[in-house]
Amino acid sequence: MHKMCVMGVRTSWRTVADGEFFCPDCGGDRNYLRRTGRRRLTLLGLPLLSRGATGPVLECSACRGHFGPDALDHPTTLRFSAMLRDAVHTVTLALLAAGGTSSRAVRDTAVDTVRAAGFADCSEDELLTLLAALAADTGRLTGTYGAVTGGHCGHQGLDPCGTALAIELHEALEPLAPHLAPAGRESLLLQGARIALADGSYTPAEREVLSTVGGALTLRPAEINRLLAAARTPS
Repeated sequence: MHKMCVMGVRTSWRTVADGEFFCPDCGGDRNYLRRTGRRRLTLLGLPLLSRGATGPVLECSACRGHFGPDALDHPTTLRFSAMLRDAVHTVTLALLAAGGTSSRAVRDTAVDTVRAAGFADCSEDELLTLLAALAADTGRLTGTYGAVTGGHCGHQGLDPCGTALAIELHEALEPLAPHLAPAGRESLLLQGARIALADGSYTPAEREVLSTVGGALTLRPAEINRLLAAARTPS
């Protein structure tokens, strides 16, 4: 025998927006409804007094779970893949700017790294053209022109990494770092290290870039030094 609920609280929901997000419960990309609601005290199922507003919440279209708006801070799988791909591309260009492009081994390693990250059609000419364009744009990569022509950042007394270049690295890596496991952040740094080491040992400018990369990925200086030292040791 079912008992009748004499008194309770009912929420009336109203959809105000929709979109796609990474659902924490489903563990994948799903559509969501952004909803706000009003709670009302009910008597025998009939709404009476208002109990105030509630929400907003995100309602997953698949599992119907409700989540706070901060669930949108987690990128969708598609967005995360794009962020990671762009981060690898930025790190690669930074290391080419720092170490120069005269080495065939460095150029080949850079192209392989960018292709593996998702730019499957990337060519050496494409990277070098982009690097030259960025170097010529002094508002973006101050002090890197010498790198493109075989020198390195720090040429003629300039900042070893270049202030604008450091900003580019932070903009690409800092939003990504919270969503990467420690092993993922280490892997991204080591990919850069392999480019730098393709023609021998690190140059001071390459170390500066890699330290900037590690810092933007929230790795501690001791961890950065350990990883860069390990990358120099043949396995």
